[in-house]
Amino acid sequence: MRKILLLTALCGAFTVAHAQTLTIPPGIAKTYENGTRLANGKPGKTYWQNHGRYDISVNVAPPNKMVKGVEQITYFNNSPDTLKELNMKLIVNIHTRPQRRGADAKPEFGITVDDFKVNGAAATWQNAQAAGTNYMVPLGKPLLPKDSVKLDIKWHYQLAQSKSIDREGTLDSTSFFIAYFYPRVAVYDDYKGWDIQPHTGDFEFYNDFNDYALHVTVPKNFIVWATGTFKNPDEVLQPEFAQRLKRSMADDSTVHIVTTQDLAGKHVTAQNATNTWTFTAKNIPDMTVALSDHYVWDGASIAVHDVTKRRASVQAAYIDSAKDLHHSVQFSRYALDWFSHNWPGIPYPYEKSIAIQGLADMEYPMMVNDSPQDDLKEAQSLQDHEQSHTYMPFYMGINESYYAFMDEGWATTFEYLIGISERGQEDADKVFKKERVERWIKSKHNREDPIITPSPDVKFPIGDNPYGKPALSYLALKDMLGDNLFKKALHYYMVNWHGKHPIPWDFFNGVKAATGKNLDWFFYNWFYTKSYNDLNLAGAQKEGNDYILDIKNVGGFVIPFDVVVSYTDGSKDSFHQTPLVWEKDQKEINLKVKAQKAVKEIRLDNGIFMDANEADNSWIAGS
Repeated sequence: MRKILLLTALCGAFTVAHAQTLTIPPGIAKTYENGTRLANGKPGKTYWQNHGRYDISVNVAPPNKMVKGVEQITYFNNSPDTLKELNMKLIVNIHTRPQRRGADAKPEFGITVDDFKVNGAAATWQNAQAAGTNYMVPLGKPLLPKDSVKLDIKWHYQLAQSKSIDREGTLDSTSFFIAYFYPRVAVYDDYKGWDIQPHTGDFEFYNDFNDYALHVTVPKNFIVWATGTFKNPDEVLQPEFAQRLKRSMADDSTVHIVTTQDLAGKHVTAQNATNTWTFTAKNIPDMTVALSDHYVWDGASIAVHDVTKRRASVQAAYIDSAKDLHHSVQFSRYALDWFSHNWPGIPYPYEKSIAIQGLADMEYPMMVNDSPQDDLKEAQSLQDHEQSHTYMPFYMGINESYYAFMDEGWATTFEYLIGISERGQEDADKVFKKERVERWIKSKHNREDPIITPSPDVKFPIGDNPYGKPALSYLALKDMLGDNLFKKALHYYMVNWHGKHPIPWDFFNGVKAATGKNLDWFFYNWFYTKSYNDLNLAGAQKEGNDYILDIKNVGGFVIPFDVVVSYTDGSKDSFHQTPLVWEKDQKEINLKVKAQKAVKEIRLDNGIFMDANEADNSWIAGS
């Protein structure tokens, strides 16, 4: 029997918990002085962010791996600053880096710019100097506040062989996943200025919210999937398949838009030498493309908004032999419905979600690139995780290359919570502990980095700071606040920062404002300290029918736990403790347990907050 009771926390030494403050880097503190961000977790009246309008055309002709592109960027300077140069992001240039995880430098896989114009006039682009992922382009005429500049760029590069660490490239000889493929203007924001962090393949991305028109020209019999609204299905698909696609967008059942038999007949697309597929999207951080001449195509849809009855299309493209991906569309229907109505409880914001069979297990706006899995539960969980990224970092414009815990931590949290719905509490707990907590909690903790540490500065273990540790912090906060107040705080944060660029302090301040609670002690503990999970039941003192428990927090994190009391007659009681018991003293507390019968053993059970040393979590009566 599980009782949800808060035991009496006896007064102990009052620590500096209430005096703990969340230190703020100088660049971020300046945003409060400038009024772009407020102490209540909202954007200020002077908040701004820059914006781009991209018109991109690319040509690809598999098995040739060359991608040729032409784009026009209209870049709007909404900042109060005069920009004398623009930082261009060339993300695929990660392939030109030597010794990248043991790989040799591959200059041919980097972008070569063939022509460059600024406001219609020829301008200089030095390809030799643009071999990295950042290239600062001087402007002959400075870009004034509230003004715009037009860039015309013609470029080409060769796709690399896709690997799980690359997130883009050739999946096989005639199936390509084309991501991060176009030169773009980097983010210029109110706390760092230009985003000049280089891409190494270990971290992810930071983009402005832009408007896009994308035109992809491929040979006949190739199908293209991409971010955004598919504008011309009737032009590039034969009528039968255009109609199936349309039907899938209003159907709960899986529609086989293109089958293996259809592909063998080579009559799916218009039979021109080449076809140009067009997609558009507004206020979105990126565009991604996949194409193949032998992937089957499924589709269905799900209602994600109760008031408007808006439906989101869910699609999957894969090799027919990938057994798990035959379930992908229905997995997606469940996930998008669940995310929309439960956690985070905000209607899925886009018109579609497409799962592509790839190698990266990676998220992109409106798309995921997932490797086939033998186990259907693992396949569903993997897709859940990537699709939950829709909210963080795409709905929220998070700098995931610098504060990865702001998106990976939430995706890991949502992955766990939807797993409870899909597989039950016991199985979800087991999977979460095995995949997100166990390796970390059993490792040495003398090299921990606080979660707030910028991602490029995290030393060891690199995977825990963005995934498991922040997920535990969000789940601990949920446990302490309760579902209703936690959701109120989460929605306060998300509504205020949707389509903008939040930073950790916007979240901290937003939760405090929404709940009306000073939670600095909690955020300081979880995000600023080198803590881990380790409780010690140091002793139990009997007083009448009560037991006074001495519990030491050896690891330091303020975690929830259960006090499990086993009686001599074989029965048990379980008393849940939220992190609130640690508010006044984060190192040691005394708890009073009112025992119902003769006690045999008292044990601390941390659940998914696995304990680094369970050997000292029990007290035996008479010991």
